Amino acid sequence: MFSHVFVSVTDFERALTFYSAVMDSLGIERRFCEREKPWAGWHSAGRARPFFVICKPYDGQPHEAGNGQMIAFAATDRAKVHAAHRAALEHGGSCEGPPGLREQYHPHYYGAYFRDPDGNKLCVACHEPAEGGSVKRP
Repeated sequence: MFSHVFVSVTDFERALTFYSAVMDSLGIERRFCEREKPWAGWHSAGRARPFFVICKPYDGQPHEAGNGQMIAFAATDRAKVHAAHRAALEHGGSCEGPPGLREQYHPHYYGAYFRDPDGNKLCVACHEPAEGGSVKRP
């Protein structure tokens, strides 16, 4: 469905540190990083689209976080939800909802919500049942 998703940032190096930690915790590989532009991108499994890209706004205007906008990354298990949330908070993010089961979405929806240092809202969600009936914590 998607070719790529761009998220603008104010401080590229700060954002690169933040997103590298979150993506590493999810096992998502960085495809490119060009500090001189500046932009960096990560790709889906198998080096396929969609790409997730961070960059400064193309028009040169200041970054503004959108109200009501959110990007959700898929996690293969609940431990990765915890790891990504922890990585986000350790690298300048702020909590918008701790890891937990949110059955109002569906019986196995396990997610965490946070904002990056520029205020962009993100989610990491696992849609699989817990292994062995309990949450694995890293």
